[in-house]
Amino acid sequence: MLSILRRAVLALVLGLPLLSAPALAADLTVFAAASLKGPLDGAAKAWTAQSGKKVVISYAASSALMRQIEQGAPADIFASADLDWMKYGTDRKLIRPDSVANLLGNALVLIAPLDSTATLALSPGVDLAGATGEGKIAVGEVKTVPAGKYARAAFQKLGILAAVEPKFAMADNVRSALALVARGEARFGVVYATDAKAEPKVKVVATFPEDTHDPIIYPFGVTTASADAADAAAFLAFLKTPAGEKPFAEAGFTVLH
Repeated sequence: MLSILRRAVLALVLGLPLLSAPALAADLTVFAAASLKGPLDGAAKAWTAQSGKKVVISYAASSALMRQIEQGAPADIFASADLDWMKYGTDRKLIRPDSVANLLGNALVLIAPLDSTATLALSPGVDLAGATGEGKIAVGEVKTVPAGKYARAAFQKLGILAAVEPKFAMADNVRSALALVARGEARFGVVYATDAKAEPKVKVVATFPEDTHDPIIYPFGVTTASADAADAAAFLAFLKTPAGEKPFAEAGFTVLH
């Protein structure tokens, strides 16, 4: 009972979603990058069917989730959309270094609403600012959100950052940036290829060349404060099996294991 009350108080203080009583009593709590929603739900469901253990997943930007873990939010596993935030956690002894596994890869794409007629090649000097006109380019927050950091690096490598930066509509996570484009509130957006595949109201205009940004890698790790370290390790092991990998492969992720 005390554990449930503690989690409820922390949820209110840290702005975490308030979970129902059965969820608070879950066997495993996962904090995961927003872009993992969908396939990670599927993998968790498959693991529950196999193990009988329940999983609760909170999705947000990797940066926000790591800050919550740092402030004491109860989590057993952290799944980041970049290596930087995982390193932040291991450096501060919030994540067990020996548990970290780089499980997935992704690509960065430029998207537009489905009815857009835009055609662009993402080569150096491309006039994306001109194509955007008075519209906006939806991106994750460029200083903290992994998708935003990748986007900023890519624009800088293409030599167009100064031109496009004033047009940024920055979102608190990549799925929020995706939603801005899907609703027609932004002319373009920068998201992961898997996000674009999951949203029928957008189209991929172009894929950013791999050499314009760091490799997009998703590391998973067990928190040092986990009360269910054995189950957390078992779940990560399951994600490396064919049954665990299947939802991610179907969603378009590159399986690195």
